[in-house]
Amino acid sequence: MSEARIGISMNVLKDCLGLRSGELLAVVADDDKRELAESVYEAGKRLGAESMLLVMKPRSKSGEEPPAPIAEAMAKADVAVCITTHSMTHTAARKQAAAAGTRVATMPGMTDDMFSHGAITADYAQVKELTEQVAALLSAGREVRVEKDGLSLRFSIDGRDGVLSTGLYLNPGESGNLPSGEAFIAPFEGTAAGQIKVDGSIAGIGALDSPLVLTVEEGRLTAAEGEDGDKLLEMLGSGDGRLLGEFGIGTNNKARITGVVLEDEKVYGTIHVAFGSNNTFGGTVAAGVHIDAVVMKPDVYIDDKLIMRAGQLI
Repeated sequence: MSEARIGISMNVLKDCLGLRSGELLAVVADDDKRELAESVYEAGKRLGAESMLLVMKPRSKSGEEPPAPIAEAMAKADVAVCITTHSMTHTAARKQAAAAGTRVATMPGMTDDMFSHGAITADYAQVKELTEQVAALLSAGREVRVEKDGLSLRFSIDGRDGVLSTGLYLNPGESGNLPSGEAFIAPFEGTAAGQIKVDGSIAGIGALDSPLVLTVEEGRLTAAEGEDGDKLLEMLGSGDGRLLGEFGIGTNNKARITGVVLEDEKVYGTIHVAFGSNNTFGGTVAAGVHIDAVVMKPDVYIDDKLIMRAGQLI
């Protein structure tokens, strides 16, 4: 077990989650991420926490629920860290744990490299400040329009609240990704229409060699043209997984496009859209799947006011 990784894990647990001696720490992993999770488990013990390591078989897709005993343990812990192949961010287990007061960090697709470089090394006080500004813009807005390379996608966010993922989860019930840095919102179901070019990465596919053009009609993905289009549609299924569930803006200037969406969607200068579940952050879609797609350097308008030009926030 790497001492350097244990040291980084101790910093993350202290600085980002406020773990204190005597608290109950639940580290949730799957078989493929067990080694990384063991470092966090060991770090928790060294900080004086009552650490538990809970290992399950890998889920088949992001948004799939863990076994019930793991969900129960998360809800009873003071801090839960989920290091898994597929994301637990948009699961009922994560939502219920936060509602019970657990401070939750999800790390889907975390790699050795991501543990020591890139987004995890950001100044999270700075990330928090920018994320709060962007979330406020989203909360105050009524309609979003994304433009890139002559294509345009628009949707309503009227009445929905912007959500922050700042990387700092220090108060009971606060939760989000680590590494972090994004503000996101649940588009109003059925309102999205247009096309968008995805040229960064897609969860479950990785960094894209060639872009995909996605067509959305009445809030639903109807076509995905490009090399990986069929794979995306297959992952989403034919039901509610194809509904536009999320719009997000990256706010971490240390994040890189790595092919792991956990870091990719945090990159400053990108936006992401996701299809599938959004009932865990203000929407009504519960699809059992949630797939993010990252777009590089777009123009973004909120209520026809330009807030991002070629990836630069104005």
